[in-house]
Amino acid sequence: MTRPEPVNCDSDDLGDSRAVLGAALDAYVAMDAAGQVVGWNPAAEATFGHTQTHACGQEVADLIIPERYRAAHRAALTRLAAGGQARLLGQRRQVEALHADGHEFPIEMTLTVTVTRTGPVFHAFCHDITVARRVSRFTEVEATVSRGLAEIPSSRAGAARVVEALGVKLGWPVAELWLADEDQQILTCAARYTAPGRRLGSFALDELEPGMGLPGRVHQRACPLWIPDLAADAASLRSRAAARIGLHVAVGVPIRSGDNVLGALCVYGEHTEDPEDALTALLTGVAAQVGQYLERRRAEELTVELAHTKEEFLTLITHELRNPLGVITAAASLLEEELADDLDTDQRQYMHAITRSADRLTAMANDLLDLARLESGHLAIHPAPTDLAEIIAHTVEALGTQAAGKNLTVSVDAPTHLELYADGSRLQQVADNLISNAVKYTPVGGAITITAHADDEPDDPDPPWITWSVSDTGIGVPRDERAHLFRRFYRTSTAVNQRIPGTGLGLVITRTIVERHGGTITLADHSGPGTTFRIRLPAKTKT
Repeated sequence: MTRPEPVNCDSDDLGDSRAVLGAALDAYVAMDAAGQVVGWNPAAEATFGHTQTHACGQEVADLIIPERYRAAHRAALTRLAAGGQARLLGQRRQVEALHADGHEFPIEMTLTVTVTRTGPVFHAFCHDITVARRVSRFTEVEATVSRGLAEIPSSRAGAARVVEALGVKLGWPVAELWLADEDQQILTCAARYTAPGRRLGSFALDELEPGMGLPGRVHQRACPLWIPDLAADAASLRSRAAARIGLHVAVGVPIRSGDNVLGALCVYGEHTEDPEDALTALLTGVAAQVGQYLERRRAEELTVELAHTKEEFLTLITHELRNPLGVITAAASLLEEELADDLDTDQRQYMHAITRSADRLTAMANDLLDLARLESGHLAIHPAPTDLAEIIAHTVEALGTQAAGKNLTVSVDAPTHLELYADGSRLQQVADNLISNAVKYTPVGGAITITAHADDEPDDPDPPWITWSVSDTGIGVPRDERAHLFRRFYRTSTAVNQRIPGTGLGLVITRTIVERHGGTITLADHSGPGTTFRIRLPAKTKT
């Protein structure tokens, strides 16, 4: 089989092999035993940036091999020319190449050798794998971005992690993440990565108006934008500023949340590049991750903000309610005392109605304030050695008159002493809420049963727990309403229909206190009419 003659750069007779190589998509470079270029096709011109006229006759090492690799290249070429064996021949290898404009880029190369009348000629077939390498690294980038966004506590820190991943792992010397402030009609740079040693000068702006620069145009148009040559981008002063510091290509994609454009993700490179759909698609995928993260963070931050606002509002309202209510109660009591002998029956009932209503509003204000403080953590729990049996007995005694007035049977099944480490005043509040509810919602002649006992087992290594339940034969809770029972201001249809007064706060406060103690409260299954609330509390020992 006859081997093709090497391309002679100075020959006008191209021959059949020259025609084929001239049409090849891969860069073709041929060199003689001295390392001088003797073949250079149009694809090589496009890949390496040197014309055929300039390249032919030049040493390959000086044209396309980075300086740090030139000595090794020349030594290998000398060994091959002398008849030595080469592992590189006939194999695909990925190496770094040098472009005419000075930047380095990865290529995949296959090297073969033919022997001619004038000696060996080495043929290299190469193609640029910059985009392919970026694509292959994008899986790692996406994993880094996903992991970073999941671990980072703030939006700003998350933005910094994203641009760092794009810059370091994909080799972009500058990467930026811009977010829109719709209220102020401005874009703000939330994070910027800059390669070590690079100075940005006037390019490093922190704010842009919509439509200005690459970020502004991407945000305004809501679509990706690729600028292959920043120096030729007459529409943007910032593009020309980028070109002055050695940035020549830029790609920007919108950051979205649904139909809303939240900002722009932009990267900048050191040499001109034609648009690549694969890279744009991959950047769009990263931007989508950022958009979902930002929307989630904004929702979380809004929830926290609303919680703070609600807490401040409740605190303000309760304070503003308690002061005038205290005045009303005091004035009504004083007036009733001063005019005791002059009030007729109707007037005395009016005075009692004023006092009762003021007391109910005061209790509601106190409940709201307690709940706000408990949920925000501002109301401290002060645990100490506490006797739950004593707390239950105290509540039963305090409600004895009300229970007797309805002819209720109240039974308690608990040891004489039931020690636990808890805030006694707060557990008293729990007992008062649950047992007073049982008295209020149980009709005449009903029954209330209270049980409490320790669950410790002789072989159980965990600290003992205390189970405490309050059961009644009252109006009960409809099964389809149980999920809403511990919601603020919620009142069951059975209570509303029977016009039994209440605020819908007692159970919420009870649950919050129990959970602050590390316990749980549930509405247990109950046979027959009524309800059973079951509480489990850890019987912690003082440490």
